[in-house]
Amino acid sequence: MNNAGQITDVNPRFAIAGGEIAVDCTGFVVDPNGEVDCLVAGEPSDVVAASSRRVLARVPDDVDGTVDLVLTSGTDASDPFEIVLGRLIAENMHIVANPAIDPKDNSIVLTRSGSRGQELPHTMYRLETDGYLDELPVEIANPTSAAFDRDGRLYVSNRADGVVCRIERNEDALPYAGSLGVATGIAFDSSGIMFVGDRTGAIFRIDGPDSSRQFATLEPSVAAYHLAFGPDGRLFVTAPGLASYDGVYAIGTDGTVATYFRGFGRPQGLAFDREGNLYVAACHRGLHGIVKIEAGGGSAKTIVAGNNIVGLCFSRAGEMIIATSDSVYSVPMGIYGTLLD
Repeated sequence: MNNAGQITDVNPRFAIAGGEIAVDCTGFVVDPNGEVDCLVAGEPSDVVAASSRRVLARVPDDVDGTVDLVLTSGTDASDPFEIVLGRLIAENMHIVANPAIDPKDNSIVLTRSGSRGQELPHTMYRLETDGYLDELPVEIANPTSAAFDRDGRLYVSNRADGVVCRIERNEDALPYAGSLGVATGIAFDSSGIMFVGDRTGAIFRIDGPDSSRQFATLEPSVAAYHLAFGPDGRLFVTAPGLASYDGVYAIGTDGTVATYFRGFGRPQGLAFDREGNLYVAACHRGLHGIVKIEAGGGSAKTIVAGNNIVGLCFSRAGEMIIATSDSVYSVPMGIYGTLLD
């Protein structure tokens, strides 16, 4: 008899370092001497809990790619089960929103935001496709959200000053719109109009330089407003609070706010794929990571395990780029975003 039993499934099958995964199994015998382990690519992971039908474990650091997971009980080992782990591509950041993909060359724009009002020597970076992390000589304090318009121009919000700046030549931050409160999330609609979230309770519509008006009102957020436009033209917003049952909101073209999906703890960055599915960084049913909401909002499931995730976006290669509060990972998932056509 093999006391390690058989692995029947792993949920989720995608994860980044530190993420908690559930290993479903049959015939597993918990070793009375505590010699139970979960090996990921041969590396031991922290076992959070174990029973005859399920083992909860945390993904170890310094392991990535498509790897085998094996359960052990005493001297017995299960057959391997394949999972996919994200690759660390940047660290020592301070990110508070989605990273942004440059449509011109597929590089990734990242921020080191710091605490509000804190001055750091470098606050913006460009991660090239060859893995080189370049410091941008842009003088902007507390950069929060970064987004490209349909012409490939980069805009960054500054929550300390309540402004959005346009970045020219990767070095000059030119004020574009001001008086935006605690400016956080940025998104562009299909016609190129900018929308900005003020986390104290407002969404602004920016029709041009220094031309802003309040578009919608929401409850204040303890962190930020994260914005993304859906394929139906509505603006989708998360506003993390202190409750464990926060929602994703959909705002119509007339500014009317409706709840699209509810049931998240601290929902943050969000992005759509080409099929209209929405992906949200959140805690859902006790699992931390990236949650996929099926098109139409009918159901939701955590598809990537990870802690402290604040944002995500998709590359042209079908990778999910995941930003935690201090690191960035690339997870090959074969999912393509809406803005990379």
